Amino acid sequence: MSEQPVDTLEVDEFTLGLVGPEQEWAGSVRDGGTVKTHTPAGCWGPMITPTFRGGHEVTRPIYVENAEPGDALVVRIKDIEVTSIATSTGSMAEREGAFGDDPFVDHRCPECGTPWPETVVEGTGEEAIRCAECGANASSFGFEYGYTVVFDDDRTVGITVGADGAHQLAERADEAMALPENSRQHPILLYEPDEMPGALGRLRPFIGNIGTTPSIELPDSHNAGDFGQFLIGAEHDWGLPDEEALEARTDGHLDSNEVRPGAVLICPVRVEGAGLYVGDLHANQGDGELSLHTTDVSGKTELEVEVIKGLELPGPLLLPNEEDLPHIAKPYTDAERNAGTALADEYDVETLHDALPVQIIGSGATI
Repeated sequence: MSEQPVDTLEVDEFTLGLVGPEQEWAGSVRDGGTVKTHTPAGCWGPMITPTFRGGHEVTRPIYVENAEPGDALVVRIKDIEVTSIATSTGSMAEREGAFGDDPFVDHRCPECGTPWPETVVEGTGEEAIRCAECGANASSFGFEYGYTVVFDDDRTVGITVGADGAHQLAERADEAMALPENSRQHPILLYEPDEMPGALGRLRPFIGNIGTTPSIELPDSHNAGDFGQFLIGAEHDWGLPDEEALEARTDGHLDSNEVRPGAVLICPVRVEGAGLYVGDLHANQGDGELSLHTTDVSGKTELEVEVIKGLELPGPLLLPNEEDLPHIAKPYTDAERNAGTALADEYDVETLHDALPVQIIGSGATI
């Protein structure tokens, strides 16, 4: 890349749902430098915007100085700030005729058949996303069961709202979602779902999709071993012939709530410059995204990057915060080691072994 790397790179441009070597670079950062992003919400916004080729709206790839295929990229997560004041989410219902093989990828208007149609917004509700060609409802998704949640000013808690609150937020959906200027998605708050009002929840934001560029172009939401299964045998432009072809992925779409400030992610480098990308921030989530969706939000991140030469990885490694480790896997204190040594002496055990927990991160067809 001809652009000179900078110490701090601020990124505010996004793809239309794709990651891969063909994507235009966002800029170049020094090995050891800082990346700052302000990303739009993932999942629901891109899902209801038929011009997208994937389920998220991630940053353009970031070129990291010194990174080459066969290296690893260390990403230290320094800070995450939720900028949305509200979002909508829930379980999804696919709309018949609005897609080909995959409702996240190959959108088409169910009336006029235009692929990836341009759309306009008319009013609010699940009929609001209209094909610019024929005026039909062109979104691939509605809610099976949906709700709207609004956050306090400090972004510490949120509460689900009823019909009146959801409608108020729908009428100022762009502002409430805090979509960055260069975002191209329709905000999901337009749908104004209002199930389950009055539920309180804590916020602890994390990054749902963060990683390096795969060696082939993939829908951003499908850069994972589980969701990527839907590419195998698909007839759209990003269909893959078999599981082996999916090995080009980098498993950026982890959706692990441990990918938060204080954690360190170590990612495989598949292309020159690594192609770090960021998106799909979540305000909170339990232990897994069991309904396929959680509280997708716009937000800011601050990351530090460092290249490890010659460390070839099949997928990402995560070094979580100590408080996120299970109790049995936390590092031993001096007092615990002394107690173990005393037991070893008492029962003639020659060596008190060092041990570390094993954590499995990444994704596969059956995880």
